[in-house]
Amino acid sequence: MLQKSGKFHKSAGLTSNRLMQFSLCLSLSAPLLLSAAQLPALPEAVSNNLVMSTSVAGRTYVSSFMGLSSGKTHADVHNRVWQWTVGDPTWLKAPVVPSRQRLSGRLASSGVTLQNHFFIFGGYTVAANGTEVSSSESYRYSPVTKAYNKLPDMPVAVDDSVALAYMNRYIYLASGWSQDGNVNLIQLFDNFTQKWSQATPFPGTPTFGLAGALSGQHMLLCDGVKVNYQTLPRQYETEAQCWLGEINTSNPNRISWQQIQHPTGKARYRMAAAAVKQDGKELIVFIGGSETAYNYNGIGYNGTPAEPSAQVWAYSIADKSWLKAENTTAVMDLRTLVTMNNELYSLGGMVAGQNLTAEWIKHQIKLLPQ
Repeated sequence: MLQKSGKFHKSAGLTSNRLMQFSLCLSLSAPLLLSAAQLPALPEAVSNNLVMSTSVAGRTYVSSFMGLSSGKTHADVHNRVWQWTVGDPTWLKAPVVPSRQRLSGRLASSGVTLQNHFFIFGGYTVAANGTEVSSSESYRYSPVTKAYNKLPDMPVAVDDSVALAYMNRYIYLASGWSQDGNVNLIQLFDNFTQKWSQATPFPGTPTFGLAGALSGQHMLLCDGVKVNYQTLPRQYETEAQCWLGEINTSNPNRISWQQIQHPTGKARYRMAAAAVKQDGKELIVFIGGSETAYNYNGIGYNGTPAEPSAQVWAYSIADKSWLKAENTTAVMDLRTLVTMNNELYSLGGMVAGQNLTAEWIKHQIKLLPQ
C-alpha cells in the first residue's frame, strides 16, 4: 500500500493509480464563428486536458493544458501546452505549465477563463510507484503574451474539483480530492484582491470527479466518486447526487443549497458541464463521463474497463426540472468544454475502448418532447 504523510492516499490498496479526470469545470468564451471543418485536431491525442478559449482584440485563442498522452502510464502525465489562434492552420507549442513539485506533469487540474486570461488550479502528480500528490499551485496565463503569473496557493490543495467563474471576478473551487480524502470545501478566489476565502461548504457527499456549472446566481453540482471507508481496502464508488446552490447577491461567500432529484439515479464520473441557452431556456447541461469509477488509464478500480456515456442531462433553472435531451457522441475524461457558434465542443478525452483522441467533438444540445 502507498502512504503519504502517514496516511493512505486514494490509490492505496489498488492495483494501479487513480483515474483520469472528468470533473467538469467549464470554460465558455465568446462565440467562434467556425465550421467543424475549420477546427484543426491537436498535434497529439490527449486526455484529461484543460481546454480554454477567449477573444482579445479581435483574435480568438484556444489553449490545451497538460493531461495524459497515449501511453497512459505515469510517464505519460505531462505539462505540455498547445495553443491555436483561430484562423491559423495549425497549433503551436506554448510554454509548459510551471510547477514547484518534483514531478511537473499533472492530472485533474481545474480551470476557468476570466478577464481574457486562463486560470489553472491544483491537480495531482503521479510517481512511478503510484504515489499521487495533490497540488495547491495556482496560475494565471495570458494567451496573448504566453506568460504565466503565479497566484497565491489555494488554502487546501485539491484535484478533481469543479472550477466556476462568477461576475468576472470570483472563482469557486467546489469539493474534490485533497491528498488523503475528499473535502466538502467551496474555496473562493477573489481576482481583484488576490485573496482566498471559504464559502458555504458543499452539503452533499464530498466527491472527486464531480461536474458542475454556473448560470447567473445558480451553480449545479452532480455526482463524482466517494470513498467507502467501511471496507478494507477502502473502495471508491460513484455517488448519484445533485445539489443546486444560489449565491447571495450581496455576499459571494454565502450560498444557499438545496438537493434536487437526480436525473437518472445512476451516477457518472468526470462528466463535463456547461451553462447554455437552448429553445429560449437557461440550461445547465451535463455531457459524457462514465458510470464506472476508473483509474487514469481508463480501467475501473474494480478491474472493469470504463466506457463513456452518450447521455445528455439538461436542467432548466426556470422550470426547476430536468428536460429530456438527445444523446451526443460518447466521451469521458474531459476537464472543460468550449462554445463555438453557440454550440458546445470537447477537445481530446477518451472515447470507446479507453482510446485517446485529438479531435474536436461537437455536442449538439437538442431537447426532446417532454
